[in-house]
Amino acid sequence: MTQPAARNPSNPQPATHNPQLATRNPQPATRNSINANMKDLKAFLDEKVEIYNRPDFILNDPIQIPHRFSKLQDIEIMGFWTSMLAWGQRKTIINKANELVDLMDGAPYDFIKNHKETDRKRFEVFKHRTFQATDTLYFLEFLQNFYQQHDSLETAFTQHLTPEDSSVEQALRGFHDLFFSLPFAPKRTRKHIATPTRKSSCKRLNMFLRWMVRQDDKGVDMGLWKELKPAQLLMPLDVHVERVARHLGLLTRKQRDWQAVLELTENLRKFDPTDPVKYDFALFGTGVAGVLG
Repeated sequence: MTQPAARNPSNPQPATHNPQLATRNPQPATRNSINANMKDLKAFLDEKVEIYNRPDFILNDPIQIPHRFSKLQDIEIMGFWTSMLAWGQRKTIINKANELVDLMDGAPYDFIKNHKETDRKRFEVFKHRTFQATDTLYFLEFLQNFYQQHDSLETAFTQHLTPEDSSVEQALRGFHDLFFSLPFAPKRTRKHIATPTRKSSCKRLNMFLRWMVRQDDKGVDMGLWKELKPAQLLMPLDVHVERVARHLGLLTRKQRDWQAVLELTENLRKFDPTDPVKYDFALFGTGVAGVLG
């Protein structure tokens, strides 16, 4: 099975890794034992965050693409598009994202804002797995339409939230509907933009939001969006995160779907209610490294 490589660090075991941590893994827990083991489990997860949330995570991961830019809109456009392409081999994803940058003359926002329809012809050859020319052309259409009316892509998410919303769930639903609100939006492209309405885990969108909203002193996540809060983020749930979360008793739902995302995130909020998704680094990094066996 191909790994969901967009999220793999190049070396999950850094040179400074403390081998003693591998012997401190909690034993598989039942749901009823989570509270009893909470202190030990939090200590374990916090240690793993420190190990895997490191600048060298960027070097061979697709998050390097938005990190190439300094203008907010360039970062948004390439962060969004790269994350939507994030399945398959990491090297291929990075190459494809760089191909998009080249097609946009190295200036994504300037191209999106100012290109003419005839400029889109060059994109007809772009494809990545099931992401085909039809999808590429509609992404260009939506992004140009949106940025002609708004300064930041954050608005495409926040406009669907109320002060009572404790998570980004409604933002994801609203973004999906907004994205496909243009006339003649191709039906086939809908598979590339997930929504909780279809019970999807929305892994790639949740990853993109983590990139844009979380901020700490490690420099991996960019933390450029300020209206959305880290406390509202939801876990990007992939096979690595799922496996480790089940081992630790943090996830009991059998399906890897939207309800599983909510269950896992709620359990992680018990350890840090202001930034539960920081534990993505712990669960994902531990899963890739195979520390739990």
